[in-house]
Amino acid sequence: MRVRSTPSAALGISLLCCLAIVPTAPGMAEQIKDAESAAHGSEAASYQVRGTYQFAGFKVIQFELGVLSHYSYLLVSGKEALVVDPGRDTGTYLETAKREGAAIAGVYLTHSHADFVAGHSELAGTAPIYISAKTAAKFDHQPVKEGDSLAVGDAMISFLATPGHTPDGTCAVVAARQQPGKPLLVFTGDTLFIGSVGRPDLLGEGMAASTLASMMFDTWNNKLSKLPDDVQVFPAHGAGSLCGAHLSDEPTSTLGEQRVSNPYLARKNRGEFIAAVLEGLPEAPQYFQHNAKMNHDGPPRVDWQPKTLPIARPEAGMTDPAKYYVVDIRKAADYSPGHIPNSVNIDVRGRFETWVGIMVPWDARLVLCGDEKDLHEALFRLHRVGYNRSENPVACLAPDDWKRAGLPTVAGEMVSPAKLFAQMQSTESPLVLDVRLPSEWMGLRIGTVVNIPLSELAGKAMKLDRSQPVVAVCNSAYRSSMAVGILERAGFKRAASLAGGSEAWIEAGLPVIEAKQGSGAGGAKREIRLAERISAAELKRMQMDLPDTFQLVDIRPEPQYADYHLPGSQNVDLSDVLNNPAYLTGAGPLVIVDRDGSLAMMVGGILSQKTQRPVKVLYGGLAEYWSQTELAGAAAPAAIPVTSRSRAAGADAPTAPPAAAEPVRPAKPKKKSAGC
Repeated sequence: MRVRSTPSAALGISLLCCLAIVPTAPGMAEQIKDAESAAHGSEAASYQVRGTYQFAGFKVIQFELGVLSHYSYLLVSGKEALVVDPGRDTGTYLETAKREGAAIAGVYLTHSHADFVAGHSELAGTAPIYISAKTAAKFDHQPVKEGDSLAVGDAMISFLATPGHTPDGTCAVVAARQQPGKPLLVFTGDTLFIGSVGRPDLLGEGMAASTLASMMFDTWNNKLSKLPDDVQVFPAHGAGSLCGAHLSDEPTSTLGEQRVSNPYLARKNRGEFIAAVLEGLPEAPQYFQHNAKMNHDGPPRVDWQPKTLPIARPEAGMTDPAKYYVVDIRKAADYSPGHIPNSVNIDVRGRFETWVGIMVPWDARLVLCGDEKDLHEALFRLHRVGYNRSENPVACLAPDDWKRAGLPTVAGEMVSPAKLFAQMQSTESPLVLDVRLPSEWMGLRIGTVVNIPLSELAGKAMKLDRSQPVVAVCNSAYRSSMAVGILERAGFKRAASLAGGSEAWIEAGLPVIEAKQGSGAGGAKREIRLAERISAAELKRMQMDLPDTFQLVDIRPEPQYADYHLPGSQNVDLSDVLNNPAYLTGAGPLVIVDRDGSLAMMVGGILSQKTQRPVKVLYGGLAEYWSQTELAGAAAPAAIPVTSRSRAAGADAPTAPPAAAEPVRPAKPKKKSAGC
């Protein structure tokens, strides 16, 4: 069975059995579009309303800044509004509040963010700033602690201390004034994401990552998990953020859905939870520590619309990597034919802020090279991550000014897919360097290539021969064009980039090496995904030997479920199992049971086409299970009331299965129908 995996940083491959060279298929290029290429549109560089959510007496407006995978919020009730985790350029919040006829009554920070500079200083003259007392922030603020509350119109806000991502993290639980005891939503900041949790390794020597991960375990089990399943979760980040791993692209969820589908929350013991949270974390960008300090101390206010650009006079010293860091913000196609020697191409149409923060040392003398309009935008966006500070201002330079000064330029070839393929067939082929993440590289690559992630290339370039021709490859040429400049700064003279990246390679119909699971002797295999049938004896062994490692759902009608059901099972409506995506992403196998196995097998087959999650069906259903249990001399459990918390609460999402209970063994077992 072949696994055609999408080589996204958020997916990866859990089991790599073998590799095969396969021809490209129509639509395969769409599979490899990553968060990088998805952020190339101009709309990703400005705040977009991701959704407006109406509650009793108030509403929540969710903003998304795609290039930073950042969610922020405006809670509006009557004539008052609260801004939650704002970005540094706050115009959108002010304009939205004005349209809503509300005045900003407060700014709430869940913690000192590390991946962007927050907008609390920009709003400081407008409203009070609320942040944890444990932060000991150096700016004027209203310190909050667990149990404190705040009223914004008809919205009642209670604060929870939720350490884990940071020691001072807090969450805000919101209820309506009419029902203050019924929580409706929670702003979770970087504590709880959709499908993930906040990474605990950003404090460096300040606190061990495992200590914070242990705090996160307690935060979930002792606090957030105690809230009702229908409480809506609003996090500070989505897919693509480096503040966690494997974040979902869904903008919001409920605690009930996360209880079932979030793989980290499925870990029931502390050691496993800590190990899971620490596993596979990408390297934190070097600018994170500086942004966190700026947010803690209070960032200086910004002149967002300077009248003139800080134009620098071209000088030969700008080609010296030890003195300057020149970032060319043009498209790769404009950078490649001629650019300042040793400059690095970070196209402003993409995750510009993040890549500058990853690649450019914090105290470097940064010079931006590009056209006037793009230079204005680049300077504006660099303020979001703390660059262009008064003590280290960013300079600007036009490419034409450099040429008019008679200073040298260099060209870096963009090799077409057809040309590179031909070169790779020769005995003197260039070294092909894949600069994507290992999870992307494992999923699909254009041949036998070297993998060094772009964020690690500057430190590992010395492992490569500087005299050898090198062709850098990524998905779309955004990162590979950056890699050319990094290699040039390291002394490489023959660095090139694959034009269009592996997307163009696939569109050209060239072969790729793709992850594959299993390989018979009969050549290419069809992929047919079916649910796995398990016997009653196998299910019993799983219940006894591997508790809490799988999810057991019973799709029979409620009266039959109440009459007889297996310990630890959850009664779920058939349509809910088929349509709720939470069942596609939970931790461990999904085991489906019904009366005789027929309906469960159909449901399992449908779900197997939608997910890589193992789906198992009880062969013969509960009728067979009861029969085998009775023949084995064991009594069936007595009738147990329906325990579906999601139905009792009126929520649509599934809940975690209840803890397995010891069956009651009557003196003389009574024959149960099992719905037959």
